[in-house]
Amino acid sequence: MLIQQRTIIVQPGNSDKVVERFSKEGPLDGMEGLIDVTVMVNKRSKESEEVVVFIRWESEQAWKNWEKSPEHLAGHRNSKGQERPEYVISSNVSMFDVKKVRTGQFGK
Repeated sequence: MLIQQRTIIVQPGNSDKVVERFSKEGPLDGMEGLIDVTVMVNKRSKESEEVVVFIRWESEQAWKNWEKSPEHLAGHRNSKGQERPEYVISSNVSMFDVKKVRTGQFGK
């Protein structure tokens, strides 16, 4: 399993805009190998809000297939040259190769 983590720091009061963007259905949802997309908000900081998006893939190859797909490439072409919204302070992407998943007693 591969997890792509996007961490987006925004000015207070703007996390809902990021949540909305990542909650909309789109071409990603139909990709083979996509397990799920989880969108979370950490509002503990008063100076900013943190939105974390986990995109779980069955394998690294499934993720690579998405990256090379015509739908993904078209999305990047359409947004080329656009500046990010002024309420976004920073954005970071990390990739994790999952080594072990343990389920709780009631998750089975």
